Amino acid sequence: MNGVFKLSHRRPVIWLSLVLLLISVAAHSSAATTSQARSFSTQNGDSMAQAQVTEHIVNPLIEQRADPWIYKHTDGYYYFTASVPEYDRIEVRRAASIQGLSEASPVVVWEKHASGIMSKHIWAPEIHFIDGKWYIYFAAARLDGPFDHRVYVLENASANPLEGAWIEKGQVVMNWESFSLDATTFEHEGVRYLVWAQRNPDIFGNSNLYIAAMSNPWTISGTQVRLTRPSYDWEKRGFWVNEGAAVLKRNGRIFITYSASATDANYAMGLLTALDTSDLLDPDSWDKSPVPVFQTNRATGQYGPGHNSFTVSPDGDDMLIYHARNYEDIKGDPLYDPNRHTRAQKLYWNADGTPNFGIPVPDGPLPLRFRSTSLPAHYVVRDGNTVVLSDDISEVASSQFRVVPGLADPDATSLEAIDRPGSYLRHRDGQIWLDERDESTSFAAEATWWLRPGLADSDVTSFESYNTPGWYIGQEDGLLILTADVTGDGAAEATFSEEF
Repeated sequence: MNGVFKLSHRRPVIWLSLVLLLISVAAHSSAATTSQARSFSTQNGDSMAQAQVTEHIVNPLIEQRADPWIYKHTDGYYYFTASVPEYDRIEVRRAASIQGLSEASPVVVWEKHASGIMSKHIWAPEIHFIDGKWYIYFAAARLDGPFDHRVYVLENASANPLEGAWIEKGQVVMNWESFSLDATTFEHEGVRYLVWAQRNPDIFGNSNLYIAAMSNPWTISGTQVRLTRPSYDWEKRGFWVNEGAAVLKRNGRIFITYSASATDANYAMGLLTALDTSDLLDPDSWDKSPVPVFQTNRATGQYGPGHNSFTVSPDGDDMLIYHARNYEDIKGDPLYDPNRHTRAQKLYWNADGTPNFGIPVPDGPLPLRFRSTSLPAHYVVRDGNTVVLSDDISEVASSQFRVVPGLADPDATSLEAIDRPGSYLRHRDGQIWLDERDESTSFAAEATWWLRPGLADSDVTSFESYNTPGWYIGQEDGLLILTADVTGDGAAEATFSEEF
């Protein structure tokens, strides 16, 4: 989502709106929506200017919804479903934007049976559109076997899945009968596949990940193939689990994310990769990452991120959807702690075409990255405490900052590193540093900036020092400095665009 600050001289901005937004986010208010621009105050001589971000996503996106699935349909709507804390029903909601899902009214499309199959622990629904009809895949158990799940499918022929009748197509029958859940489906080269988690009684552990071809949306065909089993220590913390698969096809490869370990702070995501020209039913076609690609981050306050899905932003950027808690200590069984909240953030891509998940970002509006106008492939990146321009953002978090009210003046701005809470961009000895706040008035002033219309491009931004008027954040040989040379080439070197 390439949201960019739009600076305008047409009307003044009252900074109270930003303060109230930040307060509401801290209180997990859902008042912020994508239809409302976020305003950041800037000053330009005697006039005021406005910087707007028109499509902020605020996390948590949807509270108390685990195993989230967001699908963007050809009708332009986003469709959302997830596990509800009561595990007793399936809800679907839709909206014209990702953030809009937070305010959309959920529609109950199916409820658990009173007894027998599908009568207990309704888990992890996913909604798909296949050959002109809607399908929901979900896992359910029985009252007399509350953890003996199987995979089931619902079908709806209506154009709008919030309307019409959902028909039970029954259980997806696997090659053997055992605990199974978290089914997802995708098509490749004219073949539809199902990927799911299942326990093999002959293999120690709770669940492995399997794939099979399908003859229709509720029937697998042929022999199911094991893609992965818990083999690394990070997959066996609390429980031996591989589950919650999600599929993404990009850059000549097929990526399958999955989640592992217990559903507390140990929960983490792994990655399988295959060439899109390979035999997807051959286990040797798939490479498995030896380390988690997404996991708990105490600095950002996100615990047990996982069971993800993928969608695209209105601008076409890949988005990572997942659940996580914002605290670590859980009383009782994590399964019955309701506070796994749905979250969204941008998915980045490495130069080699592989996904870069970054870290789970803090609660609140998505952090921003700042791209140089003079070196368009380069971003502001912290290297330790030094701040530079770099085209290597493989460590995504090093290029992400939170825009907060100025430490010295709430009408201005400070920039806080997302993975080093309490550390801010400040000028010192003519250079820009990322330093931990020391509570002094001098630090606050040196870490506070006025957002100005870009000196080289008024549609973006320049950062003028709060306590040294006329001096801006600029760059020299890739090093960020404080400079007053802001004409000619210096103007471009002191101008930045803001992106998620």
